[in-house]
Amino acid sequence: MHAWIIKHIIPYHKSLVVSFFRIILLTVWKLEFEDGYFRIYDPTKLIAGYFDPDYGDLSSIKNPEDVILSKIKNHDQILGGMIMIPLVKFKLFDTDLNTTISEVEQNVTRVYTHLQKWNDFLATINNKSHFVGISHTDQDMLTMTFPIKFSKPTSLEKSHLLEELYFILNLLQKSELL
Repeated sequence: MHAWIIKHIIPYHKSLVVSFFRIILLTVWKLEFEDGYFRIYDPTKLIAGYFDPDYGDLSSIKNPEDVILSKIKNHDQILGGMIMIPLVKFKLFDTDLNTTISEVEQNVTRVYTHLQKWNDFLATINNKSHFVGISHTDQDMLTMTFPIKFSKPTSLEKSHLLEELYFILNLLQKSELL
């Protein structure tokens, strides 16, 4: 019976299954284009991070913004890009910090534990190329930026990008890093 279903039913409903999968993706994660990159929103509609597509070498282009907008409009294909995600908030570098040594120790321990989760995550995705920077919105927070390669050339359409980003975003969430 299962073989019959696989042979006769699934081939005719493949596009339905793909459409269903896209609907699920679009209800879990959202992308919004802004200034050449995409904001990534989590299921609770909070900013989870940013995706900066690899548009190719634009260094010799006079108006790279125009080229990027054209690529987005034409749904050009890309091979991946960079993801930037909040790494850790220290809760130590506020200008009006007034705390105790035990609270500092608790925060340092919390940060250390969180960094261990990041090390595990990076090992899981076999990533050796990443960098850490200070968040542009919060001087008490670090961000993690790492490259992502897509499984195939992917159109610069939100739903297609989400298909490729889905695995890594869910892994980040399951690893308690988002």
